Order: sequence, then structure tokens, then C-alpha cells
Amino acid sequence: MISGRARLTLCAWAATLAAACALLPLVDPVAWILQAAFLLAVQSGVGAAARRVPLARPLTVAAQVLVTLVLLTLVFAREHAFAGLIPGPDALRFFAELLEQGGNDVSRYAIPAPLSDGIRLMLVGGVLVIGLLVDALAVTFRSAAPAGLPLLALYSVAAGLADNGIDWLWFLLAAAGYLMLLLAEGRDRLSQWGRVFGGAPGPGGDSPGAVAPVRTGRRIGAVALGIALVVPLGLPAMNGGLLDPTGTGVGSGTGGNGTVSAVNLLVSLQDSLNRDDDRQVMSVRSELTDVSDLYLRIVSLDDFDGTTWKPSKRSFTTVPTGTFPTPPGLGTDIERTEIGTTISTADWYAQDWLPMPYPPSGVSIRGDWRYEPVDMTLVGDRGQNTRGLTYEVRSLHVRPTAEQLANAAEPVPALQREYTELPDSLPAVVSRTAREVTEGADNAYDQAVKLQEYFTLTGGFEYDTEVDVGSDSKAIARFLRDRQGFCVHFSFAMASMARSLGIPARVAVGFAPGTPQADGTVSIGLRDAHAWPELYFEGAGWTRFEPTPARGSTPSYTVQDTAENTVPDPARPSQTASAEPSAEPSESESCTAERRKLGACESESPQAALPTGGDGPKWYALLGWALAGLVVLVLPLSPMLWRARTRAVRLGGHGRSEAEAVPYVLAVWDELTDAAWDYGIAPDESLTPRGTADRIVRLGRLGPDAAASVHRVADAVEQVLYAPRPRPVVGLTDDVRGAVAGLRASAGGRRVRLRAVFAPRSAVRVVWVVSAWWAGVRQRLLSLRPTWRRPSRQQG
Repeated sequence: MISGRARLTLCAWAATLAAACALLPLVDPVAWILQAAFLLAVQSGVGAAARRVPLARPLTVAAQVLVTLVLLTLVFAREHAFAGLIPGPDALRFFAELLEQGGNDVSRYAIPAPLSDGIRLMLVGGVLVIGLLVDALAVTFRSAAPAGLPLLALYSVAAGLADNGIDWLWFLLAAAGYLMLLLAEGRDRLSQWGRVFGGAPGPGGDSPGAVAPVRTGRRIGAVALGIALVVPLGLPAMNGGLLDPTGTGVGSGTGGNGTVSAVNLLVSLQDSLNRDDDRQVMSVRSELTDVSDLYLRIVSLDDFDGTTWKPSKRSFTTVPTGTFPTPPGLGTDIERTEIGTTISTADWYAQDWLPMPYPPSGVSIRGDWRYEPVDMTLVGDRGQNTRGLTYEVRSLHVRPTAEQLANAAEPVPALQREYTELPDSLPAVVSRTAREVTEGADNAYDQAVKLQEYFTLTGGFEYDTEVDVGSDSKAIARFLRDRQGFCVHFSFAMASMARSLGIPARVAVGFAPGTPQADGTVSIGLRDAHAWPELYFEGAGWTRFEPTPARGSTPSYTVQDTAENTVPDPARPSQTASAEPSAEPSESESCTAERRKLGACESESPQAALPTGGDGPKWYALLGWALAGLVVLVLPLSPMLWRARTRAVRLGGHGRSEAEAVPYVLAVWDELTDAAWDYGIAPDESLTPRGTADRIVRLGRLGPDAAASVHRVADAVEQVLYAPRPRPVVGLTDDVRGAVAGLRASAGGRRVRLRAVFAPRSAVRVVWVVSAWWAGVRQRLLSLRPTWRRPSRQQG
């Protein structure tokens, strides 16, 4: 039958695990909960074993903390620990790096976030910390009701991080776990803790009665559960990153006046490009034959303050029904084709802005959306986002010629003034370099092509997503000097240089063309996140350019004499991408880390990017390491643990009846002589109890009180051994403890006292017991051996 403390331990484990289930909607996959449940069970088992010994309460909690740290080291930092188990400075530094990575991942991804190592450490480690608090409060210190506070914290964190709250099922699980813990704790403990919530005393000043604990428990539960419902309302939702649910990577959505607030997207876009797991953001099916031109724009950045580009604050209107207005600046003589594109977004991609090919001519989508007519973008209203949507976009595939762009008229003054504005803080090297690069160009188109070729071919620039992005007014100047950066640097620099030449320019943010799939769709992943400049030419409107090496595709209208270029230039991105899937292995399969750093690798498909193995070590390997760790920890402490357990048994609550008097007194006597042995007074079996008591008092240099305690125990031994009818003796446990305190006080020094605790001499009895047990087993085995008799050769 399970004891009350064991039942309470089990309830504490179950309550913590039930509350941890509220974290399940935050990440995908959810296999981490199994790992957390196992580690939590080991942690609870260590606590149960320590209480069984019993250890002091602080030592019990310390043992659980130590084992928890070893378990986390085994799972997350095995390569950085001593013997793969004991955490050292390297392991602690690695933990700090993982936690920092997890914090960045939380701010980068929408819910459900991918289960990176950093997020997994935060989840599993957080559950273990909460589990330790619950176990310590509810079981070790026998106060189950306050244990609801860490459970409440766990649930509240989950509810606060979820953008739309969490499902009621997880709340019921957490509440059921807490109430189960309250019931298991016991009526008497519950009434003591909850007296402040109880009613008035009954007649005579007594407690409210037998039903008071139950009523008090209901009140405590109601208060805690009410707080659990209210607290999450004040917590912020998880957001951040280019692909976050609130769109803070590119704008925080609509404000109270229907405008867009601007933010810096440098870091968030860089984080998306540096992800090892190229999660699929969306699947696209398009009528466009050449999908290398299938750029999906999220938003355009046209306000440059010297440190970053950001979207202007403009008003939104209702989404036009039917066909959208003609895009600004597009003339009737430019060749165009209307194409249809169906886009299906991932269920974790919760972006406020709607990715669309530019320029859109119509959108069919469900939900609440608003339209910004200048940039022709759609943004969600009242919490609307792109999570798990399938929508259709009609857009114009505009194909201007180089001649049309070269002969473009001057833009209207208002537009040119707005989109060529530059801050005074922009370093002079930007405009000076632009003039040097475009020297000899006859028109704005030639200048734009020379700028693009400067970044992609002639300037010696390298694509590198790990450079320091910078956020001051000299960031572009540093980029032009160091000539290393990623798409944000290239697009920001080209747009700034184009404006310095009087060419209207802005920066578009969205996704570059993805990877064609066998079913005719295009898979767009995280690493397809991209930024590119758009330059305005009267008659053609806003026109895409591609200055980033090895990213996207070079527009055909910027490549002169394309028919004569039969030998591909390795420095220039591919101009076209086949819409048919290739039977050859993809480039990403053999892409090295150095090539990935230089951007020479195609974006991987989600199937290739996502890990196919298990999440961490196998369960049996984890179990083996955990058991090995427990052995390493427990083995040096086994003498102390054995003595503590033996002392608890000998001085327990038995011996109150006449039948138990003899074994109880003899057990107390054994404990006294073993304690004296631990402090250097070896037992002498030839002496009587009285003689042994005199010897302990003399060699132990005991004071009067301790000496009296030793003699009282010796007198009790003689009484139960020689009296015709042994009688129970009270107070012997206190006498033994008083004698041991005297031995400790008169010990020769700290070394003697420490040895008596951690390496007690009397622990040698374990060897004697094992030796006797083995001798008995061996004797029984010998007795079972058959006796063979040699057959007689005598003939009858």
C-alpha cells in the first residue's frame, strides 16, 4: 500500500506535469514533454529517497538541486562536462549560451515556435525548477497549498505567451492537478495553512468543525484559480522577429489611427537567414511559367532616417472589391500579363502583413484585412494574421524593356521629392561612391544598372549573413568599406545611393523565389526571407532590382545582350530557374558551411532542412546515464545514508508495548554503541552494559548530562535482559541523542566530527551483513547440489 508521503510525491509530480501541459501549444513538436516527465520523475524519486533516509529538509532540497543540474548537463551539455556528467565552467557557459539562444528564438518565432535546443532547455529546465519548488513545498515541508503558487506561475507564463490565450483544456488540467495536490496533503495540514481563509470559530472558541478544512480548501482553490484566470490578461504576448504574430519584424500592424508603426528589421531578418532549420513558411502555386520572378512582397520601406529604412505612416482603407486600381506610374505601353497565385501559409506563420506578388490586381481572402493604396499592401485588422490561411492573388507580371526604362520621363516633382529625400547624417562617402560607380551613365536606368553590377559583379562584395549589421548612421559607410553583408545591406545601400543620384527608390521586404517541388508548387522557407530595392521609372512604375550576390534572380531588363551571354558568369545569380523539379541531387545536399556562409547554396526545402532524427538521446541511453550519475553521486555518500537510515529505524516509534520492549531497548543500545564507535570508541563485547557505559563516558570525556543519559540507557538494557517481566522505558531516544551531542561536543576536532558523519566507522557492519548473507546463500546453494554415487562393480 502506498504511504501518505509517497502518494503526496506522486501527486506533486502529476500536478507539475499537468500544469506543464499548458506549454504544449507554444512549440512544435511536443515530444519535449516526455523528456520533461522522465527527468521530473527522477527528480521526485531522489526527493522521495532522501526523505525516506531521512535527510534534513535543506539537505533533501540540495540533493534534488544537485541531481537536477546533473540531469540537465547529461541531456544538454554532455560534451562540455567532466566525464559527460559533472558540470563545470564550460558546461555552465554552454547553458548560458543556450538560454540566450532560446530567448532570441522566443522573440523571433510565432507560436508554435520550432523546438530548438535553447527553447527546449527553457521548457524542460523551467518545468524541473517548478517541479522542485512544488515537491519541496508540498512534500518536504508539508505545505501543499502554497505549492499552488509555482503551478500558477507555470500556467500564467504559458497563457501570457500565447497570443490568443490557451485552450480551456490546459487550464482544467492545471486546476485539477492543484486540487488533487490539496486533497492529498491532508485535512489537518490544509486547515492549518488556510486558517486565514476560514470562518469564525465555533462555540467555545473551537475550530469551525470537521467540514472547515474542506471548505477552506475550496476557498484557497477558488482564490488561486481566480488569480490564474486574471494574471494572464496582464502579460504580453509572444512576438518579435520578421515572421512574428504581431508583425513587429516589419511593423506592428494598425494602430488606433489606422497607421503603421515603424521598427528596425535588420536583426530579425538576419536571424531568419541564419536559421539552421529552414522551416516552410508557405506553399505557392502560380500560373507564372518562370518562377524565378516570383517574389512575394510583404511591405515596402520608404522612410529613411539615416539609421534604417522603415514604412511611412499612412492610412488604411477597406479592401477594394473586384480589380485593384492601376499601380502608380504604370503606363499602357508596358507589356504585362495578369497571373493567378494561390498561397497556403503554415499554421505557425502569423504575420500581420499579407505576402503578395507585386503589383496585385485583386485578392480573394477570408478574414478582416485593410488596404494601403500607396504601397498596395494588405494588413490584418483586429488581430487578423496569416496563420494557416489559403488565399488567391491576381497580380500583374510587368515586363518593361531596357529601352523603355532608359527613355523613361522624369517623375512628377512630388513623387521625386518624397522618394529621393536623404538625411543630413548620411556619410558623404555614400553619394561620392554612387557618382564614381555611375560615371559615364547617360540616364537614370544606366545609373541603376551600374549600381546593381557594382554590388553583384565589379565591386568585390561578399554575401555574409553573420556580419555585424549595425544601427547607426555610418552602417552603410562601413558596408561600402568592408564589402561584406547580406540582402539588407545591399538593398539599403543601393536605395540610398540611387536617391543620392536623384532616382526615386525604396526597399521591399518579403520572400525571394523558393524551391520548386515535384507537385508543381513552390516551397518558400525561412531562409528565403529577403530584401531588395525598388526604383521608380515613369511609365513602368516601381521596378525591382537585385544587387545581392547569389540571391534571388537578376531581372532580365537589367541584363544587356542576354542572347550573346552563352557562358554563365559564376558571380551573377542565375537569371532563370526551371519550374520543373530536377532529378539531380539538390545543391543543399552537399552544401558546406563555408559555401552557406557565402550564400552559394540554394534554399533547402523543409523536408531537407528539418531534422529527421530523434529529439536528443534515446530514452534507454538517458536512463543508463541517469542511473550512472545517481551511482556516482550516491556511492560516496552511502555510508552516511546507511547510518542515517539505521538510526531512524532504531530510534523509531516502536517499543511502546511490553512485547516490543526488548527489541526496542536493544536497538537503542546498538545505536548508542555505534555512535560512540563513529567517534573513535570501538565496541568491546566482553563488557557488561554498565561497564560499556562507564567506558563510553570515560573515553568520550562526557559531561554530567550526557553521562547520565548513557547510564539510563545501560540501566534500561539490564532491566529488559534480566528482569522477570521487561517493561517499556520512555525517553530513551532523547537519551541517545543527548549522549551523541555530548560525544560530538567533546570530539577532538572538526576532522573527527566530519568523519563521524560522512565516513562512520560503524558502517563496516554493512560489510559484515553482506558477508553473512553471502555465506548463507552459498551454504544453501551447496546444500542443493546433488550427491553422485559411483555405481558398485560387485556382482551379486
